[in-house]
Amino acid sequence: MKPAAFLYQAPRSRAEALDAVAAHGDDGKVLAGGQSLVPAMNFRLARPAVLIDINRVPDLSTIARDGAILRIGALCRHARFERPVTDGPLGAFLPEVARHIAHTPIRARGTFGGSLAHADPASEWCALALALNATIVAESKTGAREIAASDFFQSIFTTALKPDELLTEIRLPWLSADWRCGFAEYSRRAGDFALAMAVVALRLEQGVIREASIALGGVGATPLPAVGAARLLLGATPSDALLAASGDAASREVDPQGDIHATPIYRRELVGAMTRRALRQALAA
Repeated sequence: MKPAAFLYQAPRSRAEALDAVAAHGDDGKVLAGGQSLVPAMNFRLARPAVLIDINRVPDLSTIARDGAILRIGALCRHARFERPVTDGPLGAFLPEVARHIAHTPIRARGTFGGSLAHADPASEWCALALALNATIVAESKTGAREIAASDFFQSIFTTALKPDELLTEIRLPWLSADWRCGFAEYSRRAGDFALAMAVVALRLEQGVIREASIALGGVGATPLPAVGAARLLLGATPSDALLAASGDAASREVDPQGDIHATPIYRRELVGAMTRRALRQALAA
């Protein structure tokens, strides 16, 4: 099929982009990488009256460390993260996650900001943003606001972005050397949507876990925090028994839906397995 007729606009500055988004509101759709939007338009699942192509906006593709923050422009392509974009544990971790995203052509065009704005619950970047307590910057003609990742994802394909706002930047905390990160996901084939995934971030001090965060993807309407599983780790010395207990706790924290790919019980078991794998990866770093 072909998309329904639409008006195409290609702003060449941030101001022009914000003007277009404000002018069209819910009738407009922002085109970044287009790896989700364009197929949806071809199947006429999405029928925007106006397509706002932001690829010509020059200042949305930068990556820069600003003190304790890594600032990522919304138009940064997935493929850019296949090699370290910063130093420390965060620089090593982002490529580990990026290589799991779909296939090479999609990574070449898809964007970090587009992934978060699309809010697919099986998105690797969405789970990472939640686990690392990212801040999402949304801009409109009236100003900018910062949204915590925990408040940004509201339901499947639904975020806290307002109709007149454009996601322009993602801010990740730069991680010091005492942080350890891990990622694991399971899909039926390489590049398929994950049936379950886990993102783990731990801070160790003299061999003891002092801070812990676990986010799960693919098993709910949004990425989900595994609060109880992370709490079990605090103040503990890593061991096989501890990792097993945390994985079991994570599996009890989800209530996934079944579909043609997996039953709820199977997905719940996968959550436990992926959490344990991600924890082992983090602690092996």
